[in-house]
Amino acid sequence: MEYRRLSDVVWELPARDGMAVPGIIFASEALMELVREERALDQVANVAHLPGIQKASLAMPDIHWGYGFPIGGVAATSIEEGGVVSPGGVGFDICCGVRLLASNLTEADFERHREAIMANLDLRIPRGLGKGAIAAADLLPEVLLRGAAAAVDAGYGWQSDLERCEERGTSTGADPSVVSDHAIARGRGQLGSLGAGNHFLEIQVVDQIHDPNAAEVFGLAPGMLVVMLHCGSRGLGHQSCTDQLRLMGPAMSRHGITVPDRQLACVPVQSAEGQEYLAVMAASANFAWANRHVLAHAAREAFADALGISPERMGMRLVYDVAHNLAKIETHQVEGRPVQLCVHRKGATRAFGPGHPDLPEDLTPVGQPVLVPGSMGTASWVLRGVADNPAFDSAAHGAGRVMSRKQAKQRESGRAVRDHLEAEGISVRPGSIRLLSEEAPYAYKDVDEVADVCARANLAAKVARLRPVGVVKG
Repeated sequence: MEYRRLSDVVWELPARDGMAVPGIIFASEALMELVREERALDQVANVAHLPGIQKASLAMPDIHWGYGFPIGGVAATSIEEGGVVSPGGVGFDICCGVRLLASNLTEADFERHREAIMANLDLRIPRGLGKGAIAAADLLPEVLLRGAAAAVDAGYGWQSDLERCEERGTSTGADPSVVSDHAIARGRGQLGSLGAGNHFLEIQVVDQIHDPNAAEVFGLAPGMLVVMLHCGSRGLGHQSCTDQLRLMGPAMSRHGITVPDRQLACVPVQSAEGQEYLAVMAASANFAWANRHVLAHAAREAFADALGISPERMGMRLVYDVAHNLAKIETHQVEGRPVQLCVHRKGATRAFGPGHPDLPEDLTPVGQPVLVPGSMGTASWVLRGVADNPAFDSAAHGAGRVMSRKQAKQRESGRAVRDHLEAEGISVRPGSIRLLSEEAPYAYKDVDEVADVCARANLAAKVARLRPVGVVKG
């Protein structure tokens, strides 16, 4: 795949062989070398064939191979030009995302209560494959319709949390009636659970502050203990994606659409099939918003029990909750005019800059928090949205894999990975010790470099670096 360097951290795949737009990759030379070693660039080129795609097929610095779209892929299609929506541009874990809680606690507080905190979290946080939930199944219908708001009304979390959630924790346009019975059955026993794979609850310390003003607005301070959650829509979202993909193959033929990879199955946004997908996606997203809300409530209670004080006294307030697997209808400037677009972010985070009308009032001066988790044993980052973002207000979503799960398992056992982490002062409570090796730190890119590229490419600005001290893994 031929490409050229446009600047220090921007690379281009020129449009050719039916590509409607070029591909643009945001990466340092070292990260680009990793991209070259797999076929993710082919996927960037394939996405550039989507009907109605605007500007470029974009790839964040954490790009790696995915289903249809690369993970770390962004594509915006113009609705007025017959632009499409593609489930492959969202992924199977619809509305997977990250939530960050601040606190009044310090690392010293954690050290004094480390064993009690980790034991409580181990007991209270359902994780792993299959079922396991905190919330009752009868909450599901309201959750599919109203997302995190339904969880708050049921006693999980605080009303003030909703102000610091993307979309206030409710995706509009959800229609639970078009979610399949199979998807609902899979999600019925999973509301309030991490799942498996790279999902986690991590206890972290604010290690560095790069933007004191933004950090203060976000509620972060040096040495502060914080809690980060990463999970999504569990079996309900996965089944919803599977269901919709089955429908889109025949639908593409009816709409006369061809794409170079069947995993890029898509339909016009304004078609009946496109509207159904968006309605199912929104309902699945509402499950995910509520899922993180319920888990955060359980984490607050686990800390409260361990320390003997209330979550309110601990100051366990929400910094932000942001998704990184969604397709959203947004208006952006294209060739000097506002255009309504379907923006696919698949392993990419929304990153609205200062002054954006969709931000809560207190965040408007500094921009949206952008949460970029690393891997066990490495840092995570809090960034913020900036003006003139070149990627439809998008940024990286994490470190990005550099090694397959199979390769990682062959390198070290899960027990060895845990022992290394414990030796570094990071307490680990895995759902499966055997699968822990799949998520070892060496299986991921350098998250510090990913954050650095985001800053250098004007995707987002650095606010704070977070260092892990404890992790509960799916």
